Amino acid sequence: MTSYQETLPNNELVENLIAETASINHVEVIENVIDSLEQDDSAMVSQTPDGNYLWKFKYGSVEVFVQLSGTSDEDTITVWSAVLKLPAKNEPELMRYLLELNCSSTFEARFGIIENQVVVISTRTLAELSPGEVSRLITIVATIADNNDEALQSKFGAA
Repeated sequence: MTSYQETLPNNELVENLIAETASINHVEVIENVIDSLEQDDSAMVSQTPDGNYLWKFKYGSVEVFVQLSGTSDEDTITVWSAVLKLPAKNEPELMRYLLELNCSSTFEARFGIIENQVVVISTRTLAELSPGEVSRLITIVATIADNNDEALQSKFGAA
């Protein structure tokens, strides 16, 4: 019987991994993801003096927004897209349907309400956030919004 000795990573390896994660340029990663998803050169970005960024781009039949609240580990990336204006027809049925979708098919995103609009939204802190996770968050919100907006508007739109 062969015996294998378990080796733990040394402190240098751990420090290198932490440094790699910390050195990710989230603005660059977000812009690369948006470049791969946007349509009709629709991407726009604004930056505030305090380091917040807001991007907007078209994906299918929806507009997608990406907000970066800063670049520290405690800051957040929030991605959202409006899919239906409220008030809507048969809101109790709509709310039940959205809760069912939240439970079964929204992955890291969720349906919610912001300023009398049903949105698909996802928020995550930047701590240990990889480029792949940034891509996944933006893609999930854009895809779920685009896949659901027209059906929601058709069934529940304009009360």
